[in-house]
Amino acid sequence: MQTASTPLITDNCSLITGNFLRACHRLPADTTPVWFMRQAGRYMPEYRVIREKYSLIEICQHPELAAEVTLQPVRALGVDAAILFADILLPAIPLGVGLEFAKGEGPVLQNPVRTLEDVKNLRPVNPESDLGYVMDAIRLLRGPLNGVPLIGFCGAPFTVASYLIEGGSSREFLKTKTMMYSAPEVWHALIEKLSVVLSDYLVAQIRAGVQAVQVFDSWVGALSPSDYEAFVLPYSQKVLTAAKNEGVPVIHFGTNTATLLPLMKRAGGDVIGLDWRIPLDDGWRVLGDDVAVQGNLDPAVLFAPRDEIKKRVQDILKRANGKPGHIFNLGHGILQHTPVDNVKAIVDMVHEYSPLPAGEELG
Repeated sequence: MQTASTPLITDNCSLITGNFLRACHRLPADTTPVWFMRQAGRYMPEYRVIREKYSLIEICQHPELAAEVTLQPVRALGVDAAILFADILLPAIPLGVGLEFAKGEGPVLQNPVRTLEDVKNLRPVNPESDLGYVMDAIRLLRGPLNGVPLIGFCGAPFTVASYLIEGGSSREFLKTKTMMYSAPEVWHALIEKLSVVLSDYLVAQIRAGVQAVQVFDSWVGALSPSDYEAFVLPYSQKVLTAAKNEGVPVIHFGTNTATLLPLMKRAGGDVIGLDWRIPLDDGWRVLGDDVAVQGNLDPAVLFAPRDEIKKRVQDILKRANGKPGHIFNLGHGILQHTPVDNVKAIVDMVHEYSPLPAGEELG
């Protein structure tokens, strides 16, 4: 039933083509669409060949390389959508925090943000000039993708802020939470500034030609619902709304977020990502039928025997029950050393066994 909260479904729904975009709009699709977070990367031999010659940042900053890496999983796997090869921390480069990727250690920020003065010293960012190579890659891709939808993305304000405060990856997010609790004026100044930068960045990608976007709040599951509502929700909402106003589907993704789903829905997103810690049907029930869902296979399952993979894929499809609006994906990104053949097998399984009409049992 269409309601005031379902703006994506319009009288022009017949003009929406392709299973991925139709699922984003909660429209019936021929088969359940499938793509994978981190579907381009180290597990693919084609990527490793390029990575031997170029650093991660160099690949991102050379549009021809970024476009080629984006296309690799589309060719190899037959996925229903491509996601631009980039990194959520690219906006940190023009911000002036000294981003590096240390070998085996992930991102390192040489100038972490800890004080109000640090926030004031962050440079203004113009996505078209400072991150123009991202837009160039998008423009290069539209032809070679031959109709396969291209997803753009950015990090959510909380996740990007946590990197800037911690100076890199973290498990406890102690510096981040200490700032929120002990220096809320610094926290709000930082995340407000980031919400503007990330909104502009996402809008620039949409205007360059992506047909959907995803906002990655990979680390927000570290927060309680009350902290999310007080310290994060308004800023995520700003970014998600800016993208939504450009007229493309918006995917809102986080991990370890079972307790945050109602608040994430309030923040925004036409599609909400679910990880493997909550059954897909339970998560969708919490969210309600007026949003689509994406997920939610555990990435570790891709290392299992093929029969076990098939059982897990079928279980997720059964839980979706053929309801329009399910995009099959993992609960987080593909892990390094994942067998490529298993990734391709999942694409084939999803296409073969879906959509499951309501009430029908999978064999």
